[in-house]
Amino acid sequence: QVQLVESGGGLVQAGGSLRLSCAASGLDFSRATMGWFRQTPGKGREFVAAIGSSPGSTVYADSVKGRFTVSRENANNTVYLQMNSLKPEDTGVYRCAATYKRSYYRNRGDTYDYWGQGTQVTLSS
Repeated sequence: QVQLVESGGGLVQAGGSLRLSCAASGLDFSRATMGWFRQTPGKGREFVAAIGSSPGSTVYADSVKGRFTVSRENANNTVYLQMNSLKPEDTGVYRCAATYKRSYYRNRGDTYDYWGQGTQVTLSS
């Protein structure tokens, strides 16, 4: 079965940086589009970033564009989210997701079929 495991979350000061990882198993990783979402009790789930399987094009939410970078290493079945210039509103549980669908709607949660449990990112200031 498919398993996605996020890591790298933690407590970080506003203005700081953090790099999240999502390790995939049971997945034909190189064929999968990978997405990042975040969840908070108040805002629910929102799209953060996604990267395609080939040629690996990326898309970002307006709120993180210019600050976050999504990348992947197919050799070790891992997708990353580099987060810079972090803001208090970036706080949340960050989850990665995967789909084999070559969909235009990579910012929609219902595009994805597999989800990780999430890693907590907490901003302090």
